[in-house]
Amino acid sequence: MKLHGIDVAIVVGYLLTVSLIGVLLRRRASKNLNSYLLGGKELPWYLLGLSNASGMFDISGTMWLVAIMFIYGLKSAWLPWLWPTFNQIFLMVFLSAWLRRSNVTTGAQWIGTRFGRGAGAQLSHTIVVVFAIISCLGFMVYGFVGLGKFMEVFIPWESVSAYVPFDVPARYVPHVYGIVFTLAAVIYTVLGGMTSIVLADILQYIIMTVSAVVVAGIAMSNLSGSVLNVPDGWLNPFFGWKLGLDWTGIIAEANRKIAEDQFSWFSIIMMLMLFKGVMASAAGPAPNYDMQKILATRNPREAALMSGFVSVVLMPVRYLMVAGFAVLGILYYNQLDLTVAGKVDFEQVLPAAMNQFAPVGLMGCLLAGLLAAFLGTFAGTLNAAQAYIMNDFYLKYLRPRAGNREVSFMSYATGIVIVVVSILIGMFAKDAKTVDKLLQWIVSGLYGGYVAANMLKWYWWRFNGHGYFWGMVAGLVPALVFPQVFPHTLALYYFPALFVLALGGCIAGTYATKPTDDETLIAFYRNVRPWGFWGPIHKKVVALYPDFQENRNFRRDMFNVVVGTAWQTSLVLLPMYVVLLKWRAAAIVAGVVVLTSCILKKSWYDALDREAVTGPAQPGIAGGKLGAATD
Repeated sequence: MKLHGIDVAIVVGYLLTVSLIGVLLRRRASKNLNSYLLGGKELPWYLLGLSNASGMFDISGTMWLVAIMFIYGLKSAWLPWLWPTFNQIFLMVFLSAWLRRSNVTTGAQWIGTRFGRGAGAQLSHTIVVVFAIISCLGFMVYGFVGLGKFMEVFIPWESVSAYVPFDVPARYVPHVYGIVFTLAAVIYTVLGGMTSIVLADILQYIIMTVSAVVVAGIAMSNLSGSVLNVPDGWLNPFFGWKLGLDWTGIIAEANRKIAEDQFSWFSIIMMLMLFKGVMASAAGPAPNYDMQKILATRNPREAALMSGFVSVVLMPVRYLMVAGFAVLGILYYNQLDLTVAGKVDFEQVLPAAMNQFAPVGLMGCLLAGLLAAFLGTFAGTLNAAQAYIMNDFYLKYLRPRAGNREVSFMSYATGIVIVVVSILIGMFAKDAKTVDKLLQWIVSGLYGGYVAANMLKWYWWRFNGHGYFWGMVAGLVPALVFPQVFPHTLALYYFPALFVLALGGCIAGTYATKPTDDETLIAFYRNVRPWGFWGPIHKKVVALYPDFQENRNFRRDMFNVVVGTAWQTSLVLLPMYVVLLKWRAAAIVAGVVVLTSCILKKSWYDALDREAVTGPAQPGIAGGKLGAATD
């Protein structure tokens, strides 16, 4: 496809705008490391929420969501629980406030507030830093090559090669596009830090919202008066033991996709997703841009509001676009070119439908928005990687007394080095499929070893740094081995085994070594105020501070998690029914949204006053080296 001049102008205008944001905010970001990495903790929660939602609006994920709605219909609303999407509800209800009360800069620095300064704390700190840097590099490599592959569809190399003064082999064309288009992200991230990332993400969100509404409108207009040729059960979000969708006689390739996904026994898949999702959500955010946005909020109350706001602004807009492209794909399936390497690839529905139906102007907005989605994720991940290298390595071990000018210079240099390394790794990848395989290996392995240890750290007082380290190792090693031993098995199926192995490592490492010192545990418990198995520490705190109030909100928090998950799922289903013109179903789902919102207003939002979130003022232990200062 040849882009119209208007579309090119929109894309170029976007790139210039976000680059200018970084230049203009350079002075503000260079005040100190806190200003650079966390925006000085001065940004309003709603802007951080918009930014966080925008960063989750990535192209790869949106292409996948369009493909699964095409195949599974309304049942696809449950499949993002694989990630899981409802981790934002756990964060909203209690974990964001807990994390923000720690008053740290990175997740690795948080380790010191929980495990102190001994050998176990050093081991656990080291493995978190390694986890964070490797996972950030993995995401950046994937984003770098993936961005290039996506843009190559709309800007064929043949149309620009005449203007390039050197030859580029076909396998490196995506890398060239990746380098060109990520330069904007590098400029506004490296120069402007967190504040410029947030402002650029807000611009992206505006573009994506306009695009989503227009795409949904085009789909609804085309669907009006037409019949959607789909199998029985496609329009029903509910399910039995088996999936019950048969595309025979409609689109035979869809049955092959269902078999490849191994989702036929849908109830079993749902139980595994729920188990994995609850464990992963209870572990809190991974050390990436999501965690950095939480730490950048002004106080624990705003951290909770920010996480809740993500679902409000992300789900309806994203699923308007997803449902719009899925409907267009089904209506005009025979007109779309979805063939890749000799077989149908349903993830091509989104770009193929864009090529077919996006008019001049909208195509530019969609490209700018989806490009921005890649850059937003890339920028947020780069910022997180900078935070870990600067705060948890350079300032901790090399130059603890570095001045602001040195810190600013090293922050810029670190960002550039990280980008160069990610590009070099991407250049050595044979193709985008290789990078995707590498990403899945890293994510499956690292996150498989992450869940058990990071869940116990919040809820069990006896859990120590050695237990954390060995739990991560015990989960990480088999998670990296299993995909090689069982290459055709869905990773979800062996998650229970990974969890049990990691849990065993946690318990063995914990009881083989001494508990964390009382000073650290008392400071952490008083400041963060988690519920869970903290009885011995609670007694010691009350003995020292008789006015201390225990967190008795477990039942309320779990109730809010259940209601919040129903609320979030309804926010997914509502735009789907609207695009499908199923007004009765849309009205019922809208009623569920209103009902659950009213319940959350009373049981969650009204409880977000200062005492409920930060606890009563606690005299005595201040923050200092333990990082336990209250807001």
